[in-house]
Amino acid sequence: MRRTGQRLQLTAVVERDRFGYVATCPQLQGCYTQGQSYEEVVRNIRDAIRLHLEDRLASGEPLPEPGEVTLAILDVAV
Repeated sequence: MRRTGQRLQLTAVVERDRFGYVATCPQLQGCYTQGQSYEEVVRNIRDAIRLHLEDRLASGEPLPEPGEVTLAILDVAV
């Protein structure tokens, strides 16, 4: 059964690297993408999330529950 019209609020983490940008969605394990610009990577992660959720629905898997994502800045000695 396919459900449509439902909206979820998920977190995307966007990082810049030497080749452009990488984005992940912490609530969806394995959901990540890249892009040459910030705008491109945001479009790409939105598409990746949508496809990931559509695949879950098609497989009968539950959608993720809203959850909190916390970023921690750590001081590490090297």
